[in-house]
Amino acid sequence: QLQLVESGGGLVQPGGSLRLSCAASGFTLDSYAIGWFRQAPGKEREGVSCISSSGGRTNYVDSVKGRFTISRDNAKNTVYLQMNSLNAEDTGVYYCAAAPEKLFRLCVPYLFGSWGQGTEVTVSS
Repeated sequence: QLQLVESGGGLVQPGGSLRLSCAASGFTLDSYAIGWFRQAPGKEREGVSCISSSGGRTNYVDSVKGRFTISRDNAKNTVYLQMNSLNAEDTGVYYCAAAPEKLFRLCVPYLFGSWGQGTEVTVSS
């Protein structure tokens, strides 16, 4: 059974950094695109960043460009999201999810499945 587990969330001050991890079990990630999504209270889930199976293609929502970096280590079956210069608008629950590479077109939730349970990020002073 495909399973993804997120970790690395927490409380951080504005301007701080966190690194989220998305670890896979039950399957190998190397044939899947992986996306990071977030959901703030009262808002819809949005795509934050996605990465193709090889890591050669990435995309980011405009609000995180230049601050967040997605990467993957297929040998460790893990995808990371390095988040720098965090601000209050980055607060939310962060989820990772997988999409077969051949179906990866856009970084949008409806294309992805095997959702993890989420890890909470709170940016506050």
